[in-house]
Amino acid sequence: MPLQAPVIDNRRFEDIVQEARTLIPRYAPEWTDLNDNEPGMALVQLFAWMTDMLFYRLAQVPDLQYIKFLQLLGIELRPAEPAHAEVTFPLLDTQPLQTIIVPPGTQIAAAGAVGDEPVIFETDESLIALAAQLRRVLAYDGYEYGDVTKENNDALTPFLPFGNSAAEGSALLLGFGYPDKYPGSKNDFPRTQLNLVFNVHPGDIAPLACGLTEAEVFPSARLRWEYWHKPEWRTLSVDKDTTVALSRTGHVLLRTPEVGELVPDNMFGDAKEQLFWIRVRVAQAGYERVPQLDAVRTNTIGVTQAQTQRDEVVGGSNGIPNQTLQLAFRPVLKDTLRLELDEGSGFELWAEVEDFYASTRKDKHFVLNRTAGEIRFGDGERGRIPVANPDNRDANVVAREYRYGGGKNGNVAAGKLSNLPGSIPGVDTNAITNLRPGVGGREEESVADAKLRAPEELKNKDRAVTEEDFERQAEEAPGVKRAKALSLTHPGFPNVKVPGVVTVIVVPDSDARKPMPSEGMIRTVCAYLNDRRLLTTELYVVPPVYRKVSVHVDVIAEGNADLGEVKDDVEQALLAYFHPLTGGEDGNGWAFGGNIFFSLVYRHVLDVPGVLRVQQAIIQLDDEDQPFCQDISIEPGALVYSESHDVTCTYETAE
Repeated sequence: MPLQAPVIDNRRFEDIVQEARTLIPRYAPEWTDLNDNEPGMALVQLFAWMTDMLFYRLAQVPDLQYIKFLQLLGIELRPAEPAHAEVTFPLLDTQPLQTIIVPPGTQIAAAGAVGDEPVIFETDESLIALAAQLRRVLAYDGYEYGDVTKENNDALTPFLPFGNSAAEGSALLLGFGYPDKYPGSKNDFPRTQLNLVFNVHPGDIAPLACGLTEAEVFPSARLRWEYWHKPEWRTLSVDKDTTVALSRTGHVLLRTPEVGELVPDNMFGDAKEQLFWIRVRVAQAGYERVPQLDAVRTNTIGVTQAQTQRDEVVGGSNGIPNQTLQLAFRPVLKDTLRLELDEGSGFELWAEVEDFYASTRKDKHFVLNRTAGEIRFGDGERGRIPVANPDNRDANVVAREYRYGGGKNGNVAAGKLSNLPGSIPGVDTNAITNLRPGVGGREEESVADAKLRAPEELKNKDRAVTEEDFERQAEEAPGVKRAKALSLTHPGFPNVKVPGVVTVIVVPDSDARKPMPSEGMIRTVCAYLNDRRLLTTELYVVPPVYRKVSVHVDVIAEGNADLGEVKDDVEQALLAYFHPLTGGEDGNGWAFGGNIFFSLVYRHVLDVPGVLRVQQAIIQLDDEDQPFCQDISIEPGALVYSESHDVTCTYETAE
């Protein structure tokens, strides 16, 4: 939304009256009746009201001038950004079809907090959901088959799809079979597009070198997809692969062969049932880092925290320069608005532009304020003025389609996207879920944050040169809460100063104890910074390195304190203090590379109400005891976090 002057909370009416009442005995001692019904006090209250109004108006002048200056520079509040997630749509075991289409725009909801509206997501693309289920997952290291079906199903224990070395000839085998209650033919696999989602283990996310487009990123190893047609493996067609040879989370779209080509068999591993087998084989080894997966899923598609509005009548053009019209819903997602105007010869599509500086009087352009949902047209010199349509005065401007939504509430936890508002025949609505949490959701920028950002934008002019520039620019990317830039630091050469290299650590806005960015967020930050870095700067974006902290503390409580409450309060105080986003001395997050000072830990425990004194405290770093009463060094760029603390609370005993 546009910047607006804030409400200033200065001295109020009651404060001024009270101050005047305390000064009366000093300057007019003969005035002894200070009750509200006294005529003199009525005058005091009248002047206090006038003074209150004067204070308010005067306090607005500096901020009003500041905000108007920002508006002249084109600086407005950044709109809310939507979260993204992956949702699985399992099919009912008893439905007879081999495939079911989940159309694009299918809504899926997550329950909000008590009293809040549900958070709505929509599928970004159509999905061909299969009745055949992924029944077995085998990892072949070149010598023997390892059954990793259990690890794949629970998605809690990572597994190596190609073994420890990912040597040439190793493979990941996927066995598909129909449910026992499936009423159709169990001997045929349909010819269709098979959508597989590979979730790379988050701890295995590699540093990303910025500067290359997606088309210029090539995998280190070469994989070949094949299907089993007894007694041989045959090549399988690949429509799309966004995983870069299973080195990052993404989708692999396969074109299955003709019906009858994919033959069920039970000769692999110790499988007892007849399954349709598909494998991905390492045709040429070369991984620098052996792939590690959390899970492989079918019937899964990307969703965005948004809703789609279609055929909305926005209003009518009146031929006036700089005309503005208002959309019904906001914030509007970027590049989703299709606006059509009828100037008398039928509806025509107009193009959205960032501004009218490059527009001519003939260009059918408009500018959209995504936060406010406001559409603005040109003035006849910069951008064409829409002609009024006498046959359709009030409805010749139509938004054929746009998507709206966003906010931090879209960063839902894993398993929360499970409510299907509508219905899709054949889909098991009780089993819909998201394996991983939603990421990327961000609230609309506050006025205070915009005022802090404005000097930085004027200083760096949308270019990243200094460490501070890189940090500020990275924090502007969707979903990023904190960033730390380390100059002369190369992730491949630790403890060596490499000229011309900058490594940026990003931490997402998350409620997790140990917030970790997704691969999508790292790629987003990388692309964002790549457009702003100097040509000669070698740039890397990496996830944070965490050190786990736990404190074993014995406290003596005051005699009138509740031991249970004191124990819980001490633990919560320590959890808050060691939080990477809201901890530290200033409450703005633990400092990158910030050392743990023993005395400050003691002070935070002693500040808890009901604590009389600390009897003993032992700090553990990564589950190892640290020297007593000594500060603990943290390596540069690292963050600390904690999951639990061992607190013992007792009363003081008489000797």
